[in-house]
Amino acid sequence: IRPMTEAEKDKIRMQNQLFSENGLRVLSFAYKESEENLDIHAEYGYTFLGLISMVDPPREESAAAVAASKRAGIRPVMITGDHKVTAVAIARRIGIYEEGDLALTGAELNAMSDSELEEQIAEISVYARVSPENKIRIVEAWQRRGNIVSMTGDGVNDAPALKKADIGVAMGITGTEVSKDAADMILSDDNFATIIKAVANGRNVYRNIKNAILFLLSGNTAGILAVLYTSLMGLPVPFTPVHLLFINLLTDSLPALAIGMEPADDDLLKEKPRNPREGILTRGFMITMITQGLLIAAASMTAYHIGLAVSSAMASTMAFATLTLSRLFHGFNCRGSESIFRLGLTSNRYSLYAFAAGVSLLALVIFIPGLHSVFSIAALPTTALGQIVGLSLLPTVLIQIMKIIRYK
Repeated sequence: IRPMTEAEKDKIRMQNQLFSENGLRVLSFAYKESEENLDIHAEYGYTFLGLISMVDPPREESAAAVAASKRAGIRPVMITGDHKVTAVAIARRIGIYEEGDLALTGAELNAMSDSELEEQIAEISVYARVSPENKIRIVEAWQRRGNIVSMTGDGVNDAPALKKADIGVAMGITGTEVSKDAADMILSDDNFATIIKAVANGRNVYRNIKNAILFLLSGNTAGILAVLYTSLMGLPVPFTPVHLLFINLLTDSLPALAIGMEPADDDLLKEKPRNPREGILTRGFMITMITQGLLIAAASMTAYHIGLAVSSAMASTMAFATLTLSRLFHGFNCRGSESIFRLGLTSNRYSLYAFAAGVSLLALVIFIPGLHSVFSIAALPTTALGQIVGLSLLPTVLIQIMKIIRYK
């Protein structure tokens, strides 16, 4: 036992710094032999024993999850009660902290005004030794910049920030009941990587809804344009009410449901987050919808004119069959923004089932003579059937070619 000199203190500080820079949590141990009561007034005159470091390693999948979040346009930030140096070392190891980023302690954060914090917050990746009030300030600063903020936490002191964030995420295993009650989502496995999976699933649901809407609107646009064309040209109506009912029940249901079952892919996490204020019917969406509707309408009207050379009944039959079959083919176009060759024809089995069911029902109407009077169908010769198939497939071929060119 010897007196604690400045040289000894420097040695201890250096060792503490060394441990912390390696991402280790450090505890200091000391003892005192005394008959005094154990209270704050007796906390003096201790004999220093040493430092003990322990490792609390990040999960193996953390680095991959952080990298995936950055590719998805999500900015991960670490908020911890650890020492600043320890926090930076761990954050650097998993990819949150990069060269040029800043790290702040709670005391340094308190010394900053709201305007200063908002100005520098995009460069701050690590917050150490923070209080519950600090966490709320961080969330509010990001929100004032127009960002959607998600906050994760497991303790009672995280509850205010979890409530303040747009999406509060609590830990299901280690989380306190207070934090779970304040959160919007609870991770049953306490794994950050699960949040990234949830983001991918959410984006996939939104994408499938948007694609299903595109399918429905573009197909209905084709029908509207076809009827409008014949009306303006003074031609016989191409579709009877039973035709439209059959088209709506068949092509507006099965393929649309199949599009909603499209599985998620890795490219979803390469896209940047969408603007929450942006609606579905954007300028690009409307252009795509009208273009695809025009192609299908043009194919249907071409079939209509071919049949009109024989009779109005034949024209109506060929227009009906072409519109129905082309919309069934169009279900493959609306599975995604990429070509069917990149998506994979069999990656969504439900689209194949929907197409097979639709073609089968259409074949029953066309080939069973007993149904001709029910559906106002004329008997079709073999040449007409070939023309219907070719014209129905043409819009899909053109759309797929455009997708391939756009991708390249």
